[in-house]
Amino acid sequence: MSDNIPQVPQKLLFVCLGNICRSPSAENIMNHLVAVQGKSDRIMCDSAGTASYHTGAAPDRRMAIAAKKRGITLHGRARQFSQQDFQQFDLILAMDRSNYQNILALDPEQKYRDKVKMMCDFCTSYPDKEVPDPYYGGVDGFDYVIDLLFDACNGLLASEYLT
Repeated sequence: MSDNIPQVPQKLLFVCLGNICRSPSAENIMNHLVAVQGKSDRIMCDSAGTASYHTGAAPDRRMAIAAKKRGITLHGRARQFSQQDFQQFDLILAMDRSNYQNILALDPEQKYRDKVKMMCDFCTSYPDKEVPDPYYGGVDGFDYVIDLLFDACNGLLASEYLT
């Protein structure tokens, strides 16, 4: 295969409930790690929420502060996950089991089931099975989620899913 043939970027979608805490953090952390590894032309990231009540909102201020401590600026506006996302993205990463089930509910024929994964399945240092929702918790919850997402994003980058 010729090196002159442009690669089609792999498209990743990170999904949580409201798309203001966990999923935009994962999106922005992954964009940072992808840029550091020089893979911005090969991996594209976005985020969405399974609920619509934060549509158009910026990332949560408390999450932005936690991310900033690790050198990450959170960009983006909340949007709701839609059925079209199944066709648009190669891999859909749910933050928790509820998000996972809500995503799969929009695919009753199970055509896209193999595209949907749990974010914590890619953790290498944390034992968590789900990314906890820090929205109603204390400040430490936001810091923990950022650290957890760094771990999961690094694991995802090293996985068989991103070639």
